[in-house]
Amino acid sequence: MACKVLAGPASREIAEGLSRILGLELVDVELRVFPDGESKVRLLGDLGDVSIVVQSTYPPVDSHLFQALLIAHKAKSLGSRVVMVMPYLGYARQDKEFLKGEAVSIATVARLLKCVGVERLLTVDIHSVHGLGYMPFQAYSVSAIPLLAERFKGMELSDPLVVSPDLGGRNRAEAFAKLIKSESVYLRKFRDRETGEIRMERPEVDLKGRDAILVDDIVSTGGSLIKAAELLKEAGADRVYSACTHALLVGDALERIKEALDGLVATNTVPSPVSEVDVSPVLAGHLKTLV
Repeated sequence: MACKVLAGPASREIAEGLSRILGLELVDVELRVFPDGESKVRLLGDLGDVSIVVQSTYPPVDSHLFQALLIAHKAKSLGSRVVMVMPYLGYARQDKEFLKGEAVSIATVARLLKCVGVERLLTVDIHSVHGLGYMPFQAYSVSAIPLLAERFKGMELSDPLVVSPDLGGRNRAEAFAKLIKSESVYLRKFRDRETGEIRMERPEVDLKGRDAILVDDIVSTGGSLIKAAELLKEAGADRVYSACTHALLVGDALERIKEALDGLVATNTVPSPVSEVDVSPVLAGHLKTLV
């Protein structure tokens, strides 16, 4: 069975990594964006029996998502089976009807992917595994936590404490802490679903003389991260770092984070100045079952 990797315009670096690790041919995807915002894609090569389409859906989310749909549909129309690799899966945070009348957006994304011929989906650190249940095909989320933890193992830290900004990320923080042989706690966070306002409670732990590592899956505007860092420093933390998988860093988030934290390390699921950790190896490890 011949497999080829299709390099979506949003994730060429990861596509190249997968091609190299798996020993598969890379097929370039040409993108043209018209003045009105419409996207046009062209596959620059012959396809194999299986096409591994690599396209993250970070901002502009809708454009990158639609480009992924176009690539997948074209590959399917040429007789190729389509495996979609979305290192960052947009709309995964909208996996429930939190307020009456809200669309469950990830369910709509799942239907769209199915309609264009996707037969399998692979992502990294999906916000909630609940979202995978909407996929009408095999769907998997691999973890970047071991890769991020390995990066922090090489840093000189003072009795580090791993912290999750909320209860939902507690398991992620616990896994990270186990890998660096530390302990973990989580902060109590409350979000107003109508206004989006966030309130956090100060942790009941003495951090004097210690470093803290905030571990999260997504950093968007940085509001929650900055508020958590402030609470940890009030609790006595010497330094506060953050490890996250998807650094969306909307607007001036990076500048504000740099003022509040001592360092931020992210993966290349979303390209950014802090995307130091390559997720290609962990994605390739899963995809080896197809090759």
